[in-house]
Amino acid sequence: MNADSDLRCRIAKEAAILLYFGAEKEYKQAKLKAAKTLGTHFLPTNREVAVELDKIAETYEKTSRKERLIQMRKEALQIMKILKDYSPILIGSVWRGTIRRVSDIDIIVYHDLEDEILTLIKKSDLKIVKTEWNRVTKKGKMEASFHVYAETSSKNTTEIVVRTPDEAVRRRKCEVFGDDLIGLTVQELERVLEENPAQKFTP
Repeated sequence: MNADSDLRCRIAKEAAILLYFGAEKEYKQAKLKAAKTLGTHFLPTNREVAVELDKIAETYEKTSRKERLIQMRKEALQIMKILKDYSPILIGSVWRGTIRRVSDIDIIVYHDLEDEILTLIKKSDLKIVKTEWNRVTKKGKMEASFHVYAETSSKNTTEIVVRTPDEAVRRRKCEVFGDDLIGLTVQELERVLEENPAQKFTP
């Protein structure tokens, strides 16, 4: 490992520590703070930080991490079955298999009427904590999505994002790993839980 690579690795580890222990919430800020601490302007990629973050979580959480991942995937499947008519996709760290203590369950559904999704959620065991519209501009185009924040019976936080059906075919890039944001469908998640419930999906 050359000097530059060694420095990038050290910054990635420092940034991962900041994220894991809650000193920073965003990758960019964690990397900037880590670089400043180590007296350099080198910044690792989000993926490099994510790899170190995964190692830290594995070290501190050990076997309980695997058990919690499986539990969260089972809960995700239950939620996705409730929303099965709206093409639910499991994404985030529960899909990846890289959860840590503060991880939540992230699910995307596709529908024009967010109220119908809300009605289904209210009929389930989920406790709705908050709802909000999220509007961002990407490449000059406004994107809007409806977010439902809820809590499962085991107190796991869940975020359900409602997007329009025409967005279902759009390819999205993962901001952390840089690959396509594919996720798992109901059928795929069922198969994972049957065959390899703690399987990882990282590039």
